[in-house]
Amino acid sequence: MSSTHHLITRHWALANARDWPAFASTLHPGIEYRVPQTRELIRGIDALVAFYATYPGDWTVSITRLIADGDSAVTNTAFHVEQHTLTGIAFFTLKDGLIWRIEDWWPEDYSPPPRRVAVERY
Repeated sequence: MSSTHHLITRHWALANARDWPAFASTLHPGIEYRVPQTRELIRGIDALVAFYATYPGDWTVSITRLIADGDSAVTNTAFHVEQHTLTGIAFFTLKDGLIWRIEDWWPEDYSPPPRRVAVERY
């Protein structure tokens, strides 16, 4: 298993475990998270941790496919929240062995839930 594969697997496992300090350790200080469909943009470790930690509902993520190559990876995931399951596709770019960029796509129509954290729009 490559180090990139291991990092991305760990990232999702820590999100599911709600281990936010360990989750933060997977992220590069210059992390940017984008959702092109909704134009949401999150910058910085603290903001991204808060974004994940305050997502409404009781949710988990299951990786259905992970492809890792060098400093890039893509996951196809099943995002389970309450009684719903959504498909997510996330593209990861690493820098210095940490997650530096995430671009998150939702193939189904997706409206972002109300957020308790500030989200930039681009």
